[in-house]
Amino acid sequence: MEISYGRDQKLAGSLSGNFEKDYGFIEKVLDKSGDIVKNRFCIDNGNCQAAVVYVDGMTNSDMIEDFVIRPLLRKQCEERGKELLSHVEKNVIQTVDWKEDRTFEDILTDILSGNTLLLLESCPKAVIFSTKDYPGRGVGETRQEMVIRGPRDSFTENLRTNTALIRRRIRDPRLKMEHTMVGERSRTDLAIVYMEDLVRPELLSGVKKQIDELSFDGIFDGGMVEQLLEENPWTPFPQFQNTERPDKAASGLLEGRIVLVVDNSPCVLLLPVTYQMFFQAGDDYYTRFGVASFARLLRFAASLFAIGFPGLYVAIASFHTEMLPASFLMSIALARTGIAIPVAFEVLLMEFQFELLREAGIHLPGQLGGTIGIVGGLIVGQAAVDAGIVSTIVVIVVSFTAIASFIVPSESFGSVFRLLKFLFILAAAFWGIYGYLLVFTGLLFHLSQLESYGVPYMLPSVCGGNLDYNANKDFYVRYPFFSMKKRPVFTREGRRIRKKEKGQ
Repeated sequence: MEISYGRDQKLAGSLSGNFEKDYGFIEKVLDKSGDIVKNRFCIDNGNCQAAVVYVDGMTNSDMIEDFVIRPLLRKQCEERGKELLSHVEKNVIQTVDWKEDRTFEDILTDILSGNTLLLLESCPKAVIFSTKDYPGRGVGETRQEMVIRGPRDSFTENLRTNTALIRRRIRDPRLKMEHTMVGERSRTDLAIVYMEDLVRPELLSGVKKQIDELSFDGIFDGGMVEQLLEENPWTPFPQFQNTERPDKAASGLLEGRIVLVVDNSPCVLLLPVTYQMFFQAGDDYYTRFGVASFARLLRFAASLFAIGFPGLYVAIASFHTEMLPASFLMSIALARTGIAIPVAFEVLLMEFQFELLREAGIHLPGQLGGTIGIVGGLIVGQAAVDAGIVSTIVVIVVSFTAIASFIVPSESFGSVFRLLKFLFILAAAFWGIYGYLLVFTGLLFHLSQLESYGVPYMLPSVCGGNLDYNANKDFYVRYPFFSMKKRPVFTREGRRIRKKEKGQ
């Protein structure tokens, strides 16, 4: 039998019932694969041939030996064909987690996913056992979204572990998890998780259609799924929220959002999303509302500094010095004494140096990375000031901007500020405060036009009144829980009440 593929590059053909032919074909397809175990043996005193095929390292071999091979060797059976398959399923197999497969495409996908194939002589179908035993790390603490108060467990690279962490928090039969595969060659497992009574049907159907139409060779992380599904690939702003915290994913589900869990990814994706969700930290809901509100206001203010402070300094110091008080202007002039390079180039040089140190700190192992970032920043900054290359006030501006950029809880959203601050610096260097304000206006216009699955990105600042969106109680500040009675506007109609009054 020749190996043939259809137009969609999937393996064509089904089992013929001829053991030698079917087993030979599977053996040929999996040839030159040293991690594939092909165990061929005889049952019923040598009267019937059988074979098990699985991937070594991805399969629980003890389970195969105890619950498949040994029971088959002990039992006597005179049936053949369909009767043999029925007899084996009813009287021999001692595990309940199995299914039947017929097509080579499904059989090979199951084998390469960590399941075990049982092929019996004269049987028109194969039996697939769920024996997955992937290597992986256990549930650990979050590394990116650290909290002072609240749960510290995080998602891992195992899809089943991740779905269990969500199920542990929402013990509701209306929590649904639909599984599919993405990637033409990687065949990566993906789970679409949602609350059946809270999600909008049109949103769910649209996401399913998008995922079904995905056509890409290999998908190895949720970040690739995010880039393939986003509606506007040219915007720097993320249109999905990714998190490694199971409690944040569970909270999103209870708002009518959809969670995409991708195998091999330690983060999950939430949709739809609005920009204010990127400023919500995990412990905002586990501390007093006053403390949480202050921290959230601090993040919003820090984001403005992170994106526009260097550009504002360049605009004022280069073109509009009359905007500063005389005493402050004298301090800047004194700090720039002996500095020959222009202000804009001075700021760009220090920002570029900071980005180099940041990238070096990320990719160096362990504590060495943090040491390089701190020591490198101090040494290089002080050396640049002593050499008369940059002024002390530029070091202060760049350092303040760097600290402000780290306050934003979402790394994917905070990294946008790293890009846009250079745009503000360049605009201010060419056109002063007018260029600065022009870029700021264009940024607001772009954000007001952006959507995430039909939901305005700037909600509720944009279209909030028209959509009857009253989530201001969880926006710039967080109100007490007793006043947060409604879910967001993207929850299904008639299901927006979160907290019922007494007697209802």
